[in-house]
Amino acid sequence: MGVNWSRDPRREGSAEFRGVRARGVVERIDVATQAHRLSEGGFWVLVAEFDGRMSAWRFTDVDYTDAPVPASEHRAWSGPPADAWESSMDREAYLSGVHHIRNAIADGDVYQVNLCRVMSAALPASAPGPDAVALSQTLTSGNPSRFASRIVVPSIDGEPGVWIVSASPELYLGVEGEVVTSSPIKGTAAPGEPMLPKDESENVMITDLIRNDLSHVAVPGSVHVPEFLAEHEHPGLSHLQSTVQATLAPEFEWSQAMWPALLDGTFPPGSVSGAPKASALEIIAREERASRGPYCGGIGWIDADARRAELAVGIRTFWWTPDGGGRLHFGTGAGITWGSDPDGEWRETELKAKRLIALASTTIIVP
Repeated sequence: MGVNWSRDPRREGSAEFRGVRARGVVERIDVATQAHRLSEGGFWVLVAEFDGRMSAWRFTDVDYTDAPVPASEHRAWSGPPADAWESSMDREAYLSGVHHIRNAIADGDVYQVNLCRVMSAALPASAPGPDAVALSQTLTSGNPSRFASRIVVPSIDGEPGVWIVSASPELYLGVEGEVVTSSPIKGTAAPGEPMLPKDESENVMITDLIRNDLSHVAVPGSVHVPEFLAEHEHPGLSHLQSTVQATLAPEFEWSQAMWPALLDGTFPPGSVSGAPKASALEIIAREERASRGPYCGGIGWIDADARRAELAVGIRTFWWTPDGGGRLHFGTGAGITWGSDPDGEWRETELKAKRLIALASTTIIVP
């Protein structure tokens, strides 16, 4: 017997993105084997885990609106105690990983590797998980971000579910008709602090990697960089961002071949893996101590009827799993190059996590 998604579609999943709200899941597909369906029609919410499965859910009720949530609908979030968070890598282990990566760079195996750690804390909750709307409202108030998202789809009849609240500032893939865009972020500094030469060099390397990734599906000569090494201010930190655009080749433009080719050629995102990507992924698998899950993956929506899509890189992202009675997870990392200072990279992971972990650890009533 197939999955009974029609029992109560208003209750079996919801999602919210910048300007988009959706309810009513009618089916789930395994993107690894059915990516061709993402261009055939309908509104899809996609979650691609960095080192695991890719899932997409088709929603029936979609509302495009920028209207704010009424104050009467704001909810209080109750998160884990601030001292309850555990890290998959302590400072010593992380610094050791940075040294290993610098040795690999010296040996010519790789140029840049994104080294991440996963923080987690116990947060018991009944299915489908804690109040994602409340956490989303808390982050929107305390850490607004361009590609914020909230996705909750329960596990039904053995089908995988998902619980994600993200404050991502980074565009993985945006599609408007025949134009595809990616805006990698590499380079981080505390407010008022200058970017280092290392920040610029890693952005240059990853921007070139993205140019190459998109060239496989692009009209020859159409790949260009309209934004290069631009500094963007975000709550509690600054980032360097570049933007790469390309025109899809006719054989890929919203055909069945489009999403298989786009995802095969660009995933996982270069900004959170490294360059060359294949070598970086081997080192990540060797050095990291925990699965990244949706962190550093792809999170967003695809409107095949409107020929539009917006997928974010899954950074600044919380996800909840029912294991051990329920745990809330958050990932943080840094790009390692030959010019990296190990202590500086550890501090960067702390900077990226500090504000969001504080928000998720406190009981807050959003004003």
